[in-house]
Amino acid sequence: MDFQAYADRSNLPASEATRVANLLGMDTPEDVSDVQLALRVSKGLRARSAHALARLLGTRSIVGPVIPEATLRRARRAGKSLSREHSERLYEVGRVVDAVSCAFHGDRNAIEAFMSRPHPLLEGSTPLDLARSSSAGADAVVSLIRRAEAGMAV
Repeated sequence: MDFQAYADRSNLPASEATRVANLLGMDTPEDVSDVQLALRVSKGLRARSAHALARLLGTRSIVGPVIPEATLRRARRAGKSLSREHSERLYEVGRVVDAVSCAFHGDRNAIEAFMSRPHPLLEGSTPLDLARSSSAGADAVVSLIRRAEAGMAV
């Protein structure tokens, strides 16, 4: 999936969970519930989830800051799942990418600019850095996006 999939909202899967699962490159049925996604993340995502996000955001945005390169390589070679911690970090970044992609209707340039530019309402952090920092950081970015969509933030 790429950002252009968000350009036409009529083509979007109905649930956020399904969209995030698609962004993470998960093999999923057409519709994924929040619970199903939570269970998959808690059991550990596959290395392909990191690669799927890296294709969207750039390798240096994911490999290193979210998952160490050696860890990703070991998981891929062994065919094992990533740790719960790394899976949760990927999920949080995926959740932010979904919210930003929807808000900017798939406009790759606008998404990249927003994600990489320090934002005053995030105390000067970039949305990507804050999303990668913790689940609370990801929540702050998603909250900013939701407020902006409601006309309460700039």
